[in-house]
Amino acid sequence: MKLNYHPETDLLYIDLSGRPSSESKEISEGVVLDYDLDDRLVGIDIDNASNKVELKKLILNQLPGTVESISPHA
Repeated sequence: MKLNYHPETDLLYIDLSGRPSSESKEISEGVVLDYDLDDRLVGIDIDNASNKVELKKLILNQLPGTVESISPHA
């Protein structure tokens, strides 16, 4: 899973699987769910993210994997 924030457009995309999207459904204003060909949720697109989610704090609790952070200047 990857969280990708684009400050220039205030867009947050949560890539849940890395699989390509084949269908998108807007579930509320500016919140779009992306599904693959098997109707599995693969991503969440959030417009005006700074007004909808807390971007300055991320808490990960008991995830069964590794956590990587990518510097925006890398």
